[in-house]
Amino acid sequence: MSQRKLRIAVLMHQDLLPPESLEGIDEQAANKYKMEYDVCTSLHNLGHEVIQVGVEDELAPIRRVLKGEKPHIAFNLLMHFHDAGIYDSAVVAWLELQKQHYTGCNPRGLLVANDKALCKKVLAYHRIRAPRFFTVPRGGKIKNLPKNLNWPLFVKSRSEHASTGISQASIVHDRDQLQSRVTYIHEQVGTGTLCEEYIEGRELTIAIMGNNRIEISPVWEIFMDELPSGVANITTSRVKWDHAYQKKIGLRTGPALELDPAKADEIRRTARRIHKALGLSGYTRIDMRMGSDGRVWVLEANPNPDLCFGEDFAESFEKVGYTYDDLVQKIVNLGLRYDAPWKG
Repeated sequence: MSQRKLRIAVLMHQDLLPPESLEGIDEQAANKYKMEYDVCTSLHNLGHEVIQVGVEDELAPIRRVLKGEKPHIAFNLLMHFHDAGIYDSAVVAWLELQKQHYTGCNPRGLLVANDKALCKKVLAYHRIRAPRFFTVPRGGKIKNLPKNLNWPLFVKSRSEHASTGISQASIVHDRDQLQSRVTYIHEQVGTGTLCEEYIEGRELTIAIMGNNRIEISPVWEIFMDELPSGVANITTSRVKWDHAYQKKIGLRTGPALELDPAKADEIRRTARRIHKALGLSGYTRIDMRMGSDGRVWVLEANPNPDLCFGEDFAESFEKVGYTYDDLVQKIVNLGLRYDAPWKG
């Protein structure tokens, strides 16, 4: 991997600008900007010049840095714009219009993957197994349900990331619960809803790095060793962000246990097909569920996933020889090599 010194503008949300050190900061408080801190620290360790850019509701901070500092590449850690997850692709599209190298997924792949209903339609076209679903636009009401839909259903935002709006109440068993949860997403999250068949089973992920040629991590599994009886093993917002609750339920991730090699190969082939079908680039995490019958269902494709040191994406690639610094440098190199349309 190239180790020449680069000038790197790290794009992050204004309220997630990390301090120089986490010493003396409460673990729960530091958790919210851990990814930003880990990435910036790694880039410093690699010898790069790091320019932290806080972004929220306008592009002016990025424009000033591009014009004044002329970074070799923008390391994109933005997850939304104007508090809307679906707009992250627009920021990356703007970077392409500026002929600016950036890390992570291209805007077309982001747009398709982050509109979860559109993503599922593309997967269905390519005969990739995903739960059956329907959508309810923001402010809309449920009318006629699709035929042959199997209860329970799982209700989530059509476009938001990071388990936003997901709780145990997201699993609904009848029409009244369904309408209540749809209304909750509309009013509290502010997006349309995606309602899909709930798949009982093991929570699996697999990580991908690459543009045209890709590397795939081992199949990873999310474990909740102390989860109370009767509580579903789903990655709720509380599971994702509440550090004390994570400890309480024994949350951990690691290589999928007792996974037949043929099944692992099937999952890797599916991940490769998803990457190509959605037109992804950079780095991605694919979330799946495996039922008791061994069938694997694709839940979501997540371009630009969590890059925290010690989280599942970094740990799964560590299993095949990537240190955290190696991983960050690889992501930088992929951004520099991405064949954007303006290079034509």
